Amino acid sequence: MSSELDPSTVVVHAGRPERVANAAVNQSPVFSSTYVAGGDRGYGRFGNDAWVALEETLGQLEGGRGLTFASGMAAVAAIVDLVPVGGKVVAPQHAYSGVLALLDQQAATNRLTVERVNIADTDAVVAATVGADLLWIESPTNPAMEVADLPTICAAGHAAGATVVVDNTFATPLLQQPLKYGADVVMHSATKFISGHSDVVLGAVVTPDDDLWNAIELRRRSLGAIPGPMEAWLALRGLRTLALRLERAQSNAAFLAERLLEHPRVSRVRYPGLPSDPGHARAAAQMSGFGAILSIELGGDAEGAQRVCESTALWVHATSLGGVESMLERRRRWPIEVPTIPDDLIRLAVGIEHPDDLWADLEQALKTLT
Repeated sequence: MSSELDPSTVVVHAGRPERVANAAVNQSPVFSSTYVAGGDRGYGRFGNDAWVALEETLGQLEGGRGLTFASGMAAVAAIVDLVPVGGKVVAPQHAYSGVLALLDQQAATNRLTVERVNIADTDAVVAATVGADLLWIESPTNPAMEVADLPTICAAGHAAGATVVVDNTFATPLLQQPLKYGADVVMHSATKFISGHSDVVLGAVVTPDDDLWNAIELRRRSLGAIPGPMEAWLALRGLRTLALRLERAQSNAAFLAERLLEHPRVSRVRYPGLPSDPGHARAAAQMSGFGAILSIELGGDAEGAQRVCESTALWVHATSLGGVESMLERRRRWPIEVPTIPDDLIRLAVGIEHPDDLWADLEQALKTLT
């Protein structure tokens, strides 16, 4: 498929069957655990047509070769397994708590060492890359919404001899392509925006490096961290509408961020689309949009923030994001969330509902703060 096509077109047309007479327009899920001998597949754990179609689409969007996994954490674990015993991982101080918990578990057994940095502090990240084997980046970060200087720190990671990985879940391939800025690997929790309907658990990795692709694929195959054919098919079907879903959700997020910025019960809004946000200029330079996730702080305690989360009618109080429905959550309700995330921070994962309805629901919930 032509590299000149807009990503919103690629997301619709990539990964489809060959156009021949009477062929299906869509790739179907293939329910088979084994294959007739004589080809290169051999067994269901080695490949599936539904995986391949999804991987081809993600690969074209990000600019590499894709691999899908049973979950985002399965993809993370396969990448972390590349780090040699005793190796060093540099990771953000704020990132998806599951990733940080995995790194802490491995550090506790001396499998590796971890240095956490403020990913928005470029000088600190560059200094930390000395001796690193793996540089893990999130941008924007979850849930602090910090933005990394991708070109600079990817270059620093390579200069140090590290493999550079970017979790691109929040931005999606439509808003940011980290491989263009020097990343070696892009990772997605495809459960989120890629699938888009809160009905699939799936992970994905994309890399242009054949050696890395082979090493990660070997770990997927050996550890059995494979997606089911139905999950891959559902994710591919969801991916077809990503551009439309993201356009509406991002517009809603920008609208809500502006409203929340003026609300007397909100002490801080974290959203790179706001000109006042510390990451705004950087995000504008390396992203084609600011995404559909924002976080707010209420200037109060955990109890008040929890009450807001439990007082909405439309917003779903839940721990995921990237679906068509809007969700909110006080992230510190999870014991593994890092303590530097404020107790009163609420992450808002904005969906595709009418913005006035979303605002009215938030506004009435905020009135519970007395």
